[in-house]
Amino acid sequence: MTEPSFSVGIEEEYLLVDRETRDLVNEAPPDLMARCEARLSGRVSPEFMQSQIEIGTSKCRNIAEAAAELAELRSCVAEVTADFGIAPIAASTHPFAVWGHQKHTPKQRYDELARDLQGVVRRLLICGMHVHVGLDDDELRIDLMGQVAYFLPHLLVLSTSSPFWRGENSGLMSYRLAVFDEMPRTGLPEAFDSFAEYERHLATMVKAGLIEDGSKIWWDVRPSARYPTLEMRVADVCTQFEDSLTIAAMYLCILRMLYRLKRNNQRWRKYANMLVQENRWRAQRYGFDKGLVDFGHGRVVPYADLLEEIFELVGPDAEALDCSDQLFHARRILERGTSAHQQLAVYDRAIAEGDDKQEALRRVVDFLIDTTTAGL
Repeated sequence: MTEPSFSVGIEEEYLLVDRETRDLVNEAPPDLMARCEARLSGRVSPEFMQSQIEIGTSKCRNIAEAAAELAELRSCVAEVTADFGIAPIAASTHPFAVWGHQKHTPKQRYDELARDLQGVVRRLLICGMHVHVGLDDDELRIDLMGQVAYFLPHLLVLSTSSPFWRGENSGLMSYRLAVFDEMPRTGLPEAFDSFAEYERHLATMVKAGLIEDGSKIWWDVRPSARYPTLEMRVADVCTQFEDSLTIAAMYLCILRMLYRLKRNNQRWRKYANMLVQENRWRAQRYGFDKGLVDFGHGRVVPYADLLEEIFELVGPDAEALDCSDQLFHARRILERGTSAHQQLAVYDRAIAEGDDKQEALRRVVDFLIDTTTAGL
């Protein structure tokens, strides 16, 4: 087998907050996107809501290249928006914003989404992180998509950044998925025996006029409609820059591990979506606090133990791909918590110090503003 390129591309979506009120801006300043585009040339774009902005690295050869570019993109967006009294926050939900106050970006694709999906898409005030990994062979992409689905909850738990919704503690570490799952064609991917089978199903949907192309398949992992990549989409956007690199490195290493198995005529055991969905829910609800199910043993296992097992599985791949430091940073995430843990801690501390609910939520926004660009 020809070794895949294992190139990496990272996309992140940010929310834009007014520095004075800490609420979302509901109309982006007219010149903001043009100024970002002038500096980032094709690596920045508007999102569905005007209070969002999306960045995407170019095709990178390794995690180190992606890290340098991602730092540049985050820094540039922060610098440009500061001139308008705005700051980006890398969080999958805003602590207290109301979706009904938001306006979608006037663009044909978004106008069509607003018309077709109605109230479902009007609630889409959420941000995610997507990681593209270069797998140049069509059949390999479909084969590994079916196998890597098992690990999606393990990635989600390390990324959670959306515990609040409309000023309330949702009780979920990733409320973003609760909103996104209202959309059609979301969730765990379907299983296909070949790329041709996937294309036949896709062609059926296109012919029926349901979708224009594969870009409107919004599974947690999917074959990209634009690039020869397998795109992971389950993760919340990480507030800490270093955490984003860990998610990307772990996904990359897991795919290379699965490729090694395939090269040796082996494969990861396929579990039914009804089982993987239980781990997805546990990750969404508890993050890493309550563990995930080890289906081989048929019991819930502490996430820290599962993480060490993943390290053992993909250690050779991290070495070969020169991303061991980024991979093992996952231990640090467990020690100090994800953004969701930290946001809840900031809020609880503010309440304990006598702040009212609204002021405590504003302090959470301040934490997100500061942390989004920390260390860049």
